[in-house]
Amino acid sequence: MKKVTIQDIADEMGVSRNTVSKAINNAEGLAEATRERILQKAIEMGYKQFSYIRAQAGTASEQENQSKGEIALIIGSAIDASHFASLMLDKLKRELSQWGYTLITHRVERDNFLCRTLPFTFSPEDVRAIICIEMFDRAYDEMICTLGLPVVFVDGPHKRDGIDLPADQLYMDNTTAITRFVNDMLVRGKRRIGFIGDYEHCQSFFERYTAFRCAMLMADVPVDERFCIKLLNPEPLTNILTAMEEYPDVFICANDFVADDAIYALRKKGKSVPGDVLFCGFDDSPQSRIMTPSLTTVHIHTQIMAVAAMQLLLSRIEQPSLDYRIVHTETELIYRDSTRL
Repeated sequence: MKKVTIQDIADEMGVSRNTVSKAINNAEGLAEATRERILQKAIEMGYKQFSYIRAQAGTASEQENQSKGEIALIIGSAIDASHFASLMLDKLKRELSQWGYTLITHRVERDNFLCRTLPFTFSPEDVRAIICIEMFDRAYDEMICTLGLPVVFVDGPHKRDGIDLPADQLYMDNTTAITRFVNDMLVRGKRRIGFIGDYEHCQSFFERYTAFRCAMLMADVPVDERFCIKLLNPEPLTNILTAMEEYPDVFICANDFVADDAIYALRKKGKSVPGDVLFCGFDDSPQSRIMTPSLTTVHIHTQIMAVAAMQLLLSRIEQPSLDYRIVHTETELIYRDSTRL
């Protein structure tokens, strides 16, 4: 069977390849109606990212008017419009509704974490499956896994100790873009590269940090530990950066918000970006595009993450005995002003 390409979809719809790419990758500059039409055509044609949906399309159309119950979204913190998961959840909610499921949000409060209790809004008997986002407390996550329901974690607690969760897990690719960035910087003669961010905050931060260290190791370039800053809280980060007498050529940050805090701290010290230090973030948040300088970062394809999350959920509901899966979706390195000389 011939593999469906972006160009095939473009030819079928009479639009440019770039337009199709924007729709699939949730890029800016495209009307929502156009995006939806292109995504629907991609599903119909069996484009690789949507093959599961196509295979099950008949079942969905037969049952779209039948309510199948609740998919519980359990979150550990507020997800605002700047969070990478915001657009992903919008897409996921729409897609699940086509299958007869309702996505209901349940916020885990501090007391729930301490006592390992479920939110008062959560009733297990009404739930068909659970998706967890921003849930980085391992003990609490393990409790969720004992409820006897299909569970998918989007990101999760770090695995520095090698302990995994008995559930399906979805991550963005945290390794490829960071590895490429490190090697690009080394080619440009930037050998003093540091990292800012708490790599034990979550698995994605841990993977970004290990990708940085592995890339340096494979290039036989030593890491200067003075330039690896684990603290995440903006206030002590500002104190650390302003107290430093020497800076690296480049800072890689665990996400865009850490980068923004770090750049602000360096400005207080009279340092300029990219004049004195180059910066790279992660997430391609809206802030990264409008801050000065605009931030080199890594774009997360939220539409594809939504589809992958739905595939994991639906297949787990239908086949609960499947082996647990760990899925990473594609990311893209985007160069902007913070790394230009």
